[in-house]
Amino acid sequence: MKNHRIAVLFSGQGAQTVGMGEDLCFRYPEVAHLYKRADTILDRPLSSLSFGGPEAELTQTKNCQPALYVHGLACLAALRMEIGHFPITAAAGLSLGEFTAHAAAGTFDFETGLRLVAKRGLFMEEACSKTSGGMAAMIGGEESAVRALAAETDVDVANLNSPGQVVISGETAKVGLAVSLAKEHGIRMAKLLNVAGAYHSRLMNSAYLQLGDELERTTFSTPNFPVICNVDATPVATPQEIRQSLQDQVTGTVCWTQTIEYLIDELKCDLFIELGPGSVLAGLLNRIRKGTPCLSISDNPSLAAALATLRA
Repeated sequence: MKNHRIAVLFSGQGAQTVGMGEDLCFRYPEVAHLYKRADTILDRPLSSLSFGGPEAELTQTKNCQPALYVHGLACLAALRMEIGHFPITAAAGLSLGEFTAHAAAGTFDFETGLRLVAKRGLFMEEACSKTSGGMAAMIGGEESAVRALAAETDVDVANLNSPGQVVISGETAKVGLAVSLAKEHGIRMAKLLNVAGAYHSRLMNSAYLQLGDELERTTFSTPNFPVICNVDATPVATPQEIRQSLQDQVTGTVCWTQTIEYLIDELKCDLFIELGPGSVLAGLLNRIRKGTPCLSISDNPSLAAALATLRA
């Protein structure tokens, strides 16, 4: 590993799955301690919800965001228990995962980050309930074409996930209109997403304001390694930069393609480790820069496979 420049990536909302973290918890005492602390800090059984569901409850924004935050750090803790504190060149996280990346970098401690994420999830869920919003994935079109369509139908560009995969967000009727007009703009396929609201759009403005207040009351340290923010796809280091970037991403565009390109081209990262359920980020990485090595760690079997590769 010492010959590689390693970037760690943390999952965003939508990656959650019932059972995440349970087998790691049984095997690694530090992981069990993390989940116990999380239950105590939040004064509710987040561990039980993560391990046993029900899925509908785990999927709720107020629950899945803190659950994914804890799981990402649990995966990192398990990896470190096996190989020690390996050198990390940089970190990034998809939307919610940006908070997990900052916790991994020591920008704030586990408890501070968990409380922030729990409030973020609650604020965003409340914003969803007050608005009628949705999202849609635009597949196989140029970014410029999707931006033109978004402007025409008065919706926002929520995610630049990979070349040819852009997500739009906004009022339900307007998103539906954009889907119906997609082919006229040269977009191969448009698909409505099964989400509770219009994340990363102006409809999240109430959550933007509430989270901003929480961030102003939070103390930040300089990250131990660069954390690439979603909104600008550049590192943030000062407390004010970090506050602003974490607030802005609630209503702003997640520039994931540009984030990965920065990690590879500017910071020369040549090995990626995805920490969180599944392998969504590994898939996006391969579409952004085909052939870039990425190890996905979410449970004991995937950790064992990653360790075999790392030790080889």
